[in-house]
Amino acid sequence: MQHTRITWYLLAVLATLTTPALADERVQRTISVSGEGHAAAPPDMATIQTGVVTQAEKAHDALEANNAAMEGIMTALKSQKIKAKDIQTSSFDVRPEYKRGPRGQQQPEIVGYRVTNQVQIRVHNLPDLGAVLDAVIAAGSNQISGIRFAIDDPTGSLNQARSRAISDAQSRAELYAQAAGVRVGQVITIREQSVEVPRPQHVGYGIAAKASSTVPIATGEQQLRATVHMVFALKDKD
Repeated sequence: MQHTRITWYLLAVLATLTTPALADERVQRTISVSGEGHAAAPPDMATIQTGVVTQAEKAHDALEANNAAMEGIMTALKSQKIKAKDIQTSSFDVRPEYKRGPRGQQQPEIVGYRVTNQVQIRVHNLPDLGAVLDAVIAAGSNQISGIRFAIDDPTGSLNQARSRAISDAQSRAELYAQAAGVRVGQVITIREQSVEVPRPQHVGYGIAAKASSTVPIATGEQQLRATVHMVFALKDKD
């Protein structure tokens, strides 16, 4: 019985001594890095905010004049092969105009009415953009708030940025591992941190730009960005 107790005691001591060592061997060494990738793509569509502002002593007259001008703009857009689904009213406003005093202060007397009707137009064929602008101005548009360029479907360019972000993370992991005297093993986790698709770029456009020739438009490029976070296993060098 005494011999059995000593044997169990020795086994318990050995287990206590060896367990931490075994636990250390099971701890997986890892490296955690982030990667960033970029991709550039030209915009393939544009959005125009355009419309008509009319004024008259009577609200009815201002509204009739505005309606007539807007009908002309719609006809011009149809002639430019802009689809109905790409034309949307963005604002419509009828408000009184008040008499102004000698110092510009507003008086309680109504002297007329102002009607504003604006539409948003999407142009999917950018080479036609200059001709569309010329057409709406010629048809009577006296208000263009600007042009916004965008990428209709950024999926392809965004995936390219993601792929480059992965490559960037792998390169960083290998650089750190080499400096530490180890090598990179298998990928443990991949997590997308963020993606950035550029907001539509606003380009100012004044009515004074009306000319007999098509308005020249420079679309430039848009930058897309993706960042990822990756965790790799580390191994000893062979």
